[in-house]
Parts: sequence; structure tokens; C-alpha cells
Amino acid sequence: MDIDSYLQKVEAYLKEADLADVPGWESDLPWELRPLAQGEYNMNFLLEQDSREWVFRVNIDTQIGSENQIRYEYDTLAMLAGSSFTPKPFFIDDTQSHFDYGVLIMEYITGDALVYQRDIEKAAGLFAGIHQYSHEIADWQHLIVEQNPLSMTYDECARLLDIYFASPIAKDEVRAYLEHVIDWASKARQRESYFHENPWWCVINTEVNSSNFIVNRETGSIHLVDWEKPLWGDPSQDLSHFSVPTTTLWKTDYRMGLKERQGFLDAYRQAINDESLAETIEERVNLRDPFNCLRGVSWCAMAWVRYRSGKHALQNADTFAKLDMYLDINFLHSLFDTVLEGKEMQ
Repeated sequence: MDIDSYLQKVEAYLKEADLADVPGWESDLPWELRPLAQGEYNMNFLLEQDSREWVFRVNIDTQIGSENQIRYEYDTLAMLAGSSFTPKPFFIDDTQSHFDYGVLIMEYITGDALVYQRDIEKAAGLFAGIHQYSHEIADWQHLIVEQNPLSMTYDECARLLDIYFASPIAKDEVRAYLEHVIDWASKARQRESYFHENPWWCVINTEVNSSNFIVNRETGSIHLVDWEKPLWGDPSQDLSHFSVPTTTLWKTDYRMGLKERQGFLDAYRQAINDESLAETIEERVNLRDPFNCLRGVSWCAMAWVRYRSGKHALQNADTFAKLDMYLDINFLHSLFDTVLEGKEMQ
């Protein structure tokens, strides 16, 4: 399945849909639809009518095991609509009466993908804004709660890695090394007691690679636009996931250095309106880093098997190229040797 082959089906749906609740939509005026972006679990189309534009999103799978993935996304976007950092949702159809999947229409935001070398401080301000805004919201109950953050990540990694470990096409050297890493994580996850003793709850996105940001350099705005897998958890998850190599290298060739990383955390401290969180955020992030690296690698291990066996619904060429890179044994050593030796990640 690819986005171009789905275009006619979306066009047929729009000819029948009642979009009266979409701001600016005129039912008697012509419109155009074109592919915008294809992810691993969704397809996005640009819906245009005169000078007005919206995103039409088709959800085709779930990473969180939700029976109503699109409703989960819609409710989160609605909850964060007042933050100024996320697109506003306008329409949802989760009946699956026309599609096998849920769909939504949301605000289209113009701009460019985030560039780490110049947008790190903007990203820090966005995270602080979303975290602070959601920390004060009472109506978050639709979200999955990250009760045991390191164990939750460990369980996900173990489940994903089992697919790789059981595959006859897995590389023996990579399998043996990752078995060593997951064994380390099984023991190290007890460190999550820190989060139990020092909780700070907010909405976390959990999927913060550079392509999920829209930066408008004319207006100075920045938005985080992909909300497939938000949780109610600790802000350190977003900050760690944003800065670890498995994220920065996903869509770019950038690996954040120690100086840049410190600048990013300092910018977050300055933007967050909570002295306790500002003082502890670096310790929180350091606890997360190896688990987030393992999460990225584990997903790649699972996807590597699914891609090569033809079982993945969406085939993305850029993703396919990164899978081999992330499962290269030398790259894995660069990520985990320090923690396996009992040292802090660099």
C-alpha cells in the first residue's frame, strides 16, 4: 500500500463527507487533493480550496495497541489546541464505514522541517511550552499513563527484539550483542524508582524526530505535528528521545555533541516555569538515554524483519536504508558499549 494508490479512495470519500464543522470549508466550491507525506502508520494528504488548506490524515495502523487510534490522536490534539505548538483538529470519522481505518482533518501548518544545528533552542521552548501547558490540564484521562517509564520501554523493546531474535534471517553477531543489551536493560530498569519518588506529569509526544516538527522562519513559530503515540508521563522522555543518536540520525546525518546537548537542556531549563523540574531535568534525561537508544534499535530490528519478509504495510525507501545502518554492529557498539561498561552515555 502506498499513498498514491489511496488518493482516489480519499477523493471519493470527500465527495460524500459532511465537512460543515471544518472552519472555512465551502461545500459548494471545488477543491483539490494531493499526497503530502507518508509515514509508517499513516498517510497524509493536502486538501486545498481556494487559498485555504487542511491536512487529511488516514491512520492505517497503531503503535499503542489502540482499537481507535485516530480518536486517541484527535482527543490529544483537541486537548493541546490552546498550547500554540500543535495543529488544531477539525474533523474526525472513526466509524470505518468508508475506510478500513479512521480519518481526521486538521490544521495545515506551513514551514520547514527542523534543522538541529539552528533550531535546538526553539525545540527546547516548544517542549517546555507543551509540558507546562499540559501539566496544568485536568482532562487527560484518555491517555495511556507511563506508570513505570523504564520498564514500559524495556517491555516494548523486549517484545520488538523477540521478533528479530526469532527470525531465521537475523544476523548472529547482532543478535548476540542485542541479547546482551536487553539483559542489561532488564536489570537497569529498577532505576525508574527515581520517577516514582520525583513525579512530574504532563503530555509527552514520544516520537520527536526532526521531520515531525514544522518551523516557520518568517513568523518564528514552531509546531510538533505528529501525535500518534502520546502518553501521560515524565518530560524527560521527549528531551531524551529528541537528542539521542537514534533519533537525530533518523532523518539526517547529525549526531548531537555534548556542547549542543548541554545548550538544549539549558534552554529548556530557562523556558520551564518550575524550579524543581529545572534542577532535576538533566538527571531525568540521563536515566532515559540508553533506553531510548534501545527503543530505536529495537523498532528497527522488528521493522528490518518485516520489511525483508514483505509484511510491513507501508514500504518507505528512506526507512529501509536506515534499518541496515542502525543494525550495523559498529553502530550498536557506539551506542551501548559505555553503558554496558557501567559508564555514562556520551
